[in-house]
Amino acid sequence: MSTSKLDEIDRKILAELQADGRMTNVALAERVGISAPPCLRRVRTLEEAGYIKGYHAEVDSRALGFEVQVFAMVGLNSQTQADLAAFEQRCRDWPLVRECHMLNGEIDFILKCAAPDLSSFQNFLTEDLLRADNVASLKTSLTIRCAKDEPGVPFDVLEDRLAKSA
Repeated sequence: MSTSKLDEIDRKILAELQADGRMTNVALAERVGISAPPCLRRVRTLEEAGYIKGYHAEVDSRALGFEVQVFAMVGLNSQTQADLAAFEQRCRDWPLVRECHMLNGEIDFILKCAAPDLSSFQNFLTEDLLRADNVASLKTSLTIRCAKDEPGVPFDVLEDRLAKSA
């Protein structure tokens, strides 16, 4: 199902669930203007098509004792598909790495890491990341504060684009 196959109701369902994934199907149906049974069918179809990848609680990392958030910019010696896949798998295996994005440009990957304290991150850095096969360079930036953390996509931008193309 491509975005062109999503109708206005599907997009409303996705926007509402993105804002509050815990709402009941009845509340969701009311917000998007349809009855509950077809709403549930649509949600299941959106899940099966991969538009909804899961439902998660947004937790406060600092309240849970994860005081340190770091972005690590990693350069690799080799960018063969096998080497890229191997590094990505390593990142999936490291608990402190919360996000891993392959980039185009000078840096091959940017990792978002969360650690309880600076010494825990330093231990991960020296024992795991710097010792990983194929890592050629590494730069880190410790976050001071987060000015914006908005998950998902901006549905209003999508709606504007669709309205202009209609």
